[in-house]
Formats: sequence, C-alpha cells, structure tokens
Amino acid sequence: MENEKEGYVEVTGGKVWYRIVGADKPGTPLLTVHGGPGAPHDYLKPLEAFAADRPVIFYDQLGCGLSDRPSDTALWTVSRFVEELDQVRKALHLNEIHLMGTSWGAMLTSEYLLRKGTEGVASLILSGPYLSSPRWAADQQAWIGQLPQSVRDTIEKYEESGDYMASAYQEAVMVFYREHVCRMNPWPKVLDDAMSKMGFEVYLYMWGPSEFTMTGTLATADITDQLHQIHIPVLLTCGEFDEATPATTDYYQTLFQNAVFHVFPGASHMHQLESEAEYLRVVGQFIEDTNQ
Repeated sequence: MENEKEGYVEVTGGKVWYRIVGADKPGTPLLTVHGGPGAPHDYLKPLEAFAADRPVIFYDQLGCGLSDRPSDTALWTVSRFVEELDQVRKALHLNEIHLMGTSWGAMLTSEYLLRKGTEGVASLILSGPYLSSPRWAADQQAWIGQLPQSVRDTIEKYEESGDYMASAYQEAVMVFYREHVCRMNPWPKVLDDAMSKMGFEVYLYMWGPSEFTMTGTLATADITDQLHQIHIPVLLTCGEFDEATPATTDYYQTLFQNAVFHVFPGASHMHQLESEAEYLRVVGQFIEDTNQ
C-alpha cells in the first residue's frame, strides 16, 4: 500500500476531496473533521505527525477547500454533513477509527456518533469544541467585553447596522481573532491556506458573518443534553484564551460518560498550531491509552 493517497469521494450533493497520510501504517486510522462550517483541513496539518504509526485521513467538507462548491442551500444541514461523514468513512473502508473533530467538527462528529452509533470508533477527540450555540455566543460576548473600548464600540456599531463588510468592522473582528482564534504573529501558512480556501457561502448560511455573530441555521443548536449517550473514551482540548473557553470545555467534559480534559496555557482556538508539540503529546498519549 502506498504511503499517501489522495482523491475524491462521491457524497450527497457533489464530490469531496480527501487525503490519507501514512496509508500503509498498521495502527487504527485517525479520521479528522475540520471546523467552520467551511474552514478546510489545512490548519490540521500538524496531525500528520501521527502518520508515523497509523493512517491519518483529512477531507474537506462539501462547499469548501478542494471539494465541490454547490450553491444549493438545501445541502447545508447538519443531517447532510453527518451523512457525508458516513459516506466518506464507508468509501475509504474505515471500519475501525479514532475520530477527531475541531470546533464545528466537534458538533458534527458528536452528532455522527449520536445518529450512527459508536461501532468501530475507538475514541473521540474534540479540540476547541463547539457543542452549544447559546454557550458559544455567551462566551464570545465575555471575551469581547475584555477588548479595548474602541474595538468594542466598533463591533457594537456595525452589528447594530448590519454592515458586516465595513472595513472598520473587519479590522475589529481581526483584533478578536488574534486574541482568541490564533495568537501567533504572523499566522502560520497552514492557517492562511485554510482561510484562503474558506467556503464563505456555507459559513454565512449556517453560522454567520463572524465567529461571535451567529445569524445562521446553527444559531440555536445545542446537543449538550445528549452527550451522556456517548460512552467511548473522549478527550476534550482547548486553549487558555480559546473561543471554546476552559470553563465551557471543562463543563462539556462532565457531560460525557468517559471523558478527560486538557487546557493549553497561552494558546487559543488554534492550539494545535500554537502548542503543537504539547498537543501532539497529549493527543498521542490519549490514543495510546485506548490501546489502539
């Protein structure tokens, strides 16, 4: 078997791109699910390190990255993205996996397990987890409250007018992002690559105009009352300044049957980039502890 494979999988609505690194390795594969919705896989590149022992699979969800970009909003539903994940898994014959979801990917992977069951899934890794829109929105408002007054005033002004494309608003958004999305300066190339290939149509439709302004179809989504149904081992991670705050991520940990939690000091939402070595150590140890 070749060490790397790349191609497309036919899913409902089009074709999605995938890449497998370490395809010839014997360990249980790690299937990664990116965030957004619409933020492609590129920023998960550090996870290639696990390909020394096991296949690591990346794919771009429909509507972003290297995948097809249809304009049918009927495709932008949690149910279809769950089916897409299932279709990718079946097409690539991933019978036994470790499953990882970051940000929106945490919601998607959790929904997948709740709807499809946990058969063949050895563990679940949720990084910077989004699992409740009300909780997410409240946490972002708390972070915004710590920004300089001028930035807060700008955000408030343009949120009230709905002029989200104004340059002043976009600059204020970036102040927030550099505190709570990625604190590296400059941002690493893999994050810039992901941003350049964003699927803004799906992001705007399902999420909204910014990370802290949820006007899309996910605005009221919340699966916290169902997480107790997931019994497999779960690892939750976040950064000290993460949009998925330590307090919220710690709370999520208590809702699962078998979960552990790790926070990365000084890091934010992109803690797999900001604290790469420690992140790989923590996740690697968790996977090893599942004896797979």
